[in-house]
Amino acid sequence: VIGHPKYQDSKRIAIFLSMPDEIQTEEIIKDIFKQGKECFIPRYKPDSNHMDMLKLASVEDISSLPLTSWNIQQPSDDDNVREEALSGGGLDLIFMPGLGFDKKGNRLGRGKGYYDTYLERCVKHPSGKPYTIALAFREQICESVPVAENDVQIDEILYEDC
Repeated sequence: VIGHPKYQDSKRIAIFLSMPDEIQTEEIIKDIFKQGKECFIPRYKPDSNHMDMLKLASVEDISSLPLTSWNIQQPSDDDNVREEALSGGGLDLIFMPGLGFDKKGNRLGRGKGYYDTYLERCVKHPSGKPYTIALAFREQICESVPVAENDVQIDEILYEDC
């Protein structure tokens, strides 16, 4: 990931805080700050498909974030001081989680459509749609995954031996 040209060229990067069954992102987040890039993480709105990408101040900032009912750390609903990526300069790159992927760029998420809805908002931003990279285990690569009309294909899937 760290040597990937799209990562190297990106200044504003969104990345998920990993759950135990996902690719662990902590080292990538540390590198984002080490290289002086801006780091944004998701804040999901429960009972909807709305998600924002909010700016992290530092790696240490993560430990101050509350846990959601899904056991994911994210900025609280009343945290209005953080920059939302689309209210500023947009994003250059989004690292995406998922349950399954196929080599055509289709992604199976957790069913709420958070990333698809967010990417639709990105397309309308003056900076345009950011490059999207899914981080996956080899075992998550499938022959095909079911897709719906509003599913947005990802640009690239990174997994071991890809």
